[in-house]
Amino acid sequence: MNYDSIINLPHHVSKRRNKMSIENRSAQFAPFDALAGFSDEIKETIRKTENKIILTPEMKEKINNQLVLINNDKTKNVRIVYFIKDNKKDGGSYKSIITYIKKIDTISKQIILPNNSKILLDDIIDIKVMI
Repeated sequence: MNYDSIINLPHHVSKRRNKMSIENRSAQFAPFDALAGFSDEIKETIRKTENKIILTPEMKEKINNQLVLINNDKTKNVRIVYFIKDNKKDGGSYKSIITYIKKIDTISKQIILPNNSKILLDDIIDIKVMI
């Protein structure tokens, strides 16, 4: 093909559209995520969870004794270590908080905190009154 008729013509500049910035032009050639969400799935697969600890009868008794002390005096701060089940994978993680207890509900087997959040008694692995 012979380009002699157009090779020396001036570069066309549109009168209706603004010149595209270098960033926008380069974005046209940037890599894209061909498998949308695949990298998120890989990160989720790599994320570690912990297994829930099965309490021994001695551990349960220790927790129950602490709950009796706390129930008699709810004005003291306590440190609670409890299990949080993961919504996406088997297992979960442990969280430790220092708070005071608003109520111990023995019927529904949960502790109600001042912000009305709840911790199941079965999820607690350690609880101590702070001195």
